[in-house]
Amino acid sequence: MELPKDKKIILFDGVCNLCDTVVQRIIKADKNDQFRFMWLGADNAKHLLDLVGIDPLKTDSIVLFEPGKKHYIESQAVLRIAYHLSGPYKLLGVFKILPKSIADRLYRFIARNRYGVFGKKQACLLPEKNILNKFL
Repeated sequence: MELPKDKKIILFDGVCNLCDTVVQRIIKADKNDQFRFMWLGADNAKHLLDLVGIDPLKTDSIVLFEPGKKHYIESQAVLRIAYHLSGPYKLLGVFKILPKSIADRLYRFIARNRYGVFGKKQACLLPEKNILNKFL
């Protein structure tokens, strides 16, 4: 699969209700059409994770891949995504003052508890037709 070179790619947990909600909000706030999305369980995602040196079997974290530049995981991915969005999401940038170790610990706490608090789907849902082009 040919990856878009001019789009940032967000790899996400497709069965997590929290993650699904976050992806929907990113799509709405992505006024400049900068992002594309990929379910972490997809073969293409596993290939992309391998390319950047992340073991696909050991991550269920959000990953932001900026083709030809860099990749970010956990809290750094969230903060970087927020930086590129419009509206109130830019305010998440205030968390950049936290040391990465503390921000990642907070991220991992939320990630560990996301299914218990927000629930889990049986399978990754197919996107609506009007946003289908945003998914790889």
